[in-house]
Amino acid sequence: LYVYTPPGYDVNVSEKYPVLYILHGGGEDETGWATQGKTNLILDNLIADKKAVPMIIVMPDANVGGSPLEESGLRVFENELKGAIIPFVEGNYRTKNDAANRALAGLSMGGIHTLYTGIKNTSMFSSLGVFSSGWIMPRQSAMADGQYEFMKTNRDAINANLKQCWIAMGGQEDIAYNNCQTMLTKFKELNVNYTYYESPG
Repeated sequence: LYVYTPPGYDVNVSEKYPVLYILHGGGEDETGWATQGKTNLILDNLIADKKAVPMIIVMPDANVGGSPLEESGLRVFENELKGAIIPFVEGNYRTKNDAANRALAGLSMGGIHTLYTGIKNTSMFSSLGVFSSGWIMPRQSAMADGQYEFMKTNRDAINANLKQCWIAMGGQEDIAYNNCQTMLTKFKELNVNYTYYESPG
């Protein structure tokens, strides 16, 4: 995994920080957000402009074995995140270790990881970001149905725990557009709160 620490991290040695765990898409690895995504440059500038609070960003490799699109592979990564990655980060960096200061987000395949792990663990994450993603139909329909049933049963807790469930899409040209729209229809039916942002192209 790659870890971004904000300016001043090595100077203000008593300060603790919130953490964003951000997940790559299919065919990528832990280097994607750091090299292609320019995480350090973007965050340094956002923090300098007071558009983001200083935070730690963790970019793990989500290729942990099994198919990342089958529930078995998603479950392996959920266990890796909860049982190894988060404990490692919180044991080695100065983090604020509560749900209010922990966020999970991901692109495409990473968005499916975020849906799978984040929705089931809103006691651990107060913010979720799902980018260019959604359950893949019909391949993941059975898994999606299980997730929606969980959301129906736990809607009040999900809505109370999540400060933000931010779903972003690249417009109708986006490869995941139809899957995302189908998912948003279900979110509306279930009265699960979310914010949707679409940028054409």
